[in-house]
Amino acid sequence: MTGRTTRTPLRVGLVGYGLAGSVFHAPLIAATEGLVLDTVVTSNPERQEQARAGFPDVRVAATPDELFDRAAELDLIVIASPNRTHVPLATAALKAGLPVVVDKPVAGTAAEARELAALAEDRGLLLSVFQNRRWDNDFLTLQRLLAEGELGDVWRFESRFERWRPQPKGGWRESGDPAEIGGLLYDLGSHVVDQALVLFGPAAQVYAESDIRRPGAETDDDTFIAVTHTSGVRSHLYVSATTAQLGPRFRVLGSQAGYVKYGLDPQEAALREGDRPGPAEWGQEPESLWGRLGAGESPLTGGGSTPVPTLPGDYPAYYAAVTRALNDDGPNPVTALEAAAALDVLEAARRSARDGVAVAL
Repeated sequence: MTGRTTRTPLRVGLVGYGLAGSVFHAPLIAATEGLVLDTVVTSNPERQEQARAGFPDVRVAATPDELFDRAAELDLIVIASPNRTHVPLATAALKAGLPVVVDKPVAGTAAEARELAALAEDRGLLLSVFQNRRWDNDFLTLQRLLAEGELGDVWRFESRFERWRPQPKGGWRESGDPAEIGGLLYDLGSHVVDQALVLFGPAAQVYAESDIRRPGAETDDDTFIAVTHTSGVRSHLYVSATTAQLGPRFRVLGSQAGYVKYGLDPQEAALREGDRPGPAEWGQEPESLWGRLGAGESPLTGGGSTPVPTLPGDYPAYYAAVTRALNDDGPNPVTALEAAAALDVLEAARRSARDGVAVAL
């Protein structure tokens, strides 16, 4: 239940036009049948002009309150502003009677995420969390391999989201102020933990190691998380800005075979270059980047594996699913309660790294 009108297209207000708003949300909203980007909220004059240049019909507002004052004219609010604003803005939007999409992390704590979920439930409104990497090409391919039983029983899932950025870039994402909810644990860690939980189910125990490696850095830039799932699978998750030699994005080891995949999904790079979803080749990668499936292969012995065609990545599927949910024609693609479960793991990881202990959930 959404509690909104049935008009088409549904009109969207986007709060925030930094990296998340301009690169991810605005192009995906505009490319989704049944949605129209009505208003962008940013107080930055340069970003206001950027929004108008990219979307000539869009309205521009300087504050979120200007959106909430027009709540009856809108059908969805998307919050892509800094992390510290997610909870207060989502709360205000829900109280104004508007369904909400919030970029990850939805909140700084699992308790706050569950409070937001309860508010949305009480108001009969959609509250969805933008976990776009559930639609990465490698993740979709791995889901297919697992569904088809190609690996047998999975024993260990290794996932790496690594970068080589030896100099801090600054900004709120790298701020040491806890109120900013910065650092890689809550940034890239939100993705790798969410993917692990989707693939292998709830976490029973968490162990983590987290470091600040770079001179001048204020918050974690090199973190390892080990998750023991109630299913028995162990996930080893790495997020880092200090990796001079990148490891495989996925290495998944099972009783019958393993799957190894290098390289990131191409959709973010395409969006950063200004490409828009729509062409048939969207989300596809060359054969040279396909992962490999098999057993017994090593650089010394060779053999033992075959290339696996990578399914196309599909970020547009997220907003298509949101549109269906708003029209009462499908489920919420990513619920706040799912995001809260991931935050349970992130909070446990932070405690584990601080205290040097494994944390039971």
